[in-house]
Amino acid sequence: MATEALNRRAYDLADPHVIARANTQMTTQGVCVLPDFVTAAGVQAMVAECDDLSPLAHRSSPRRNPYLTKATGAGTNTAVLYDSLEVLAYDQFPPTSVLRGLYASHELLDFVRRCLGLEVLYRYADPFGALNVSIMRDADVLDWHFDMTDFVVSIALQSSESGGDFENAALIRDAGEQAIADLLAGDRSHVRVEPMTPGTLMLFNGRRSMHRVSPIRGTVPRYVALLAYDTKPGTDSTNELKMSRYGRLPA
Repeated sequence: MATEALNRRAYDLADPHVIARANTQMTTQGVCVLPDFVTAAGVQAMVAECDDLSPLAHRSSPRRNPYLTKATGAGTNTAVLYDSLEVLAYDQFPPTSVLRGLYASHELLDFVRRCLGLEVLYRYADPFGALNVSIMRDADVLDWHFDMTDFVVSIALQSSESGGDFENAALIRDAGEQAIADLLAGDRSHVRVEPMTPGTLMLFNGRRSMHRVSPIRGTVPRYVALLAYDTKPGTDSTNELKMSRYGRLPA
């Protein structure tokens, strides 16, 4: 079973104290980092899956502003930023996939729901984006941005040789336009690096915290799995986003 990849010794998913700590971190910091959430054997199996499937990944290099829209208007909306990465889509993982099985786990879904302090939580209906893996290779970067959703759930699977740091300006959106502009201009006073060692589960409020992945260096690709959930059933992404991220639309 895919849930055998969970590190039961470190995390009791039914423990109210574990849930309360995670919820407090999300509420006060906008991020909760749970290292060693997946066992070493589980990580190894998931990395092997990504290695095998990586030739199927779609590469994109979009230009956009920090809000993931076209650079228009005034202020920080006009900043032109650059991404470079590959993405494996949900439908490319076979039913036997350990990673796919973990995403399908009701136990994990309920754990994430409780950590986020939500009454209900649903898996995405997006046939590509419900579960996807970001692959970043030498010189790839994911520049500063806010997410369009309230939270993101990720599992770090493999680190690059160097670079690839998850840099987070926690809750900077609350600080206003000038703080965001200063960050884009190079002010790192709000920036911290979140530990994303392989096996780490991270819950993150990217709508309020601007973040980036620093440039990748070396021949080892960086793998991070993104597990998509929403408070409404049937949530899907737009065709525009599907074409940009996956290079195709559902048949």
